[in-house]
Amino acid sequence: MIVGMVKSMENVENKNNKSQNNKRRVGTDNEKIAASHLVSCGYSIIEVNYRYGKYGEIDIIARENGYLCFVEVKSRSSYLFGSPAEAVNRKKQDTIKKIAYIYIKQHKLHNESIRFDIVELIFDKKDLSPKEINIIKNAF
Repeated sequence: MIVGMVKSMENVENKNNKSQNNKRRVGTDNEKIAASHLVSCGYSIIEVNYRYGKYGEIDIIARENGYLCFVEVKSRSSYLFGSPAEAVNRKKQDTIKKIAYIYIKQHKLHNESIRFDIVELIFDKKDLSPKEINIIKNAF
């Protein structure tokens, strides 16, 4: 009986790991799409997936029209539960701001004009291609 419970728990863990890996893959693909779109809109990409320890990460750091932009990428398959930008809650905003401050300090960019942008992706459920891409400048 215990062996059966252990195998059952391992199956749940494997499914969770596969689900997380799939989400990460989709997230990485969406970040590539967002970065490409930003470049086509005049941004220059500095870093993608800037991580500082366990604090978290900033999806994209870029420059645009004299601003150092910290960009969060959010995607959804529909507006059924709100826009992707609405998922960037206060806690997520605070995390991004903290990591941005660390990035600025590490790279001695104290005199830069900064901005926090969001790229929203609405994608097709069938083939996961983007149907809509919105850039929200100075989102928070």
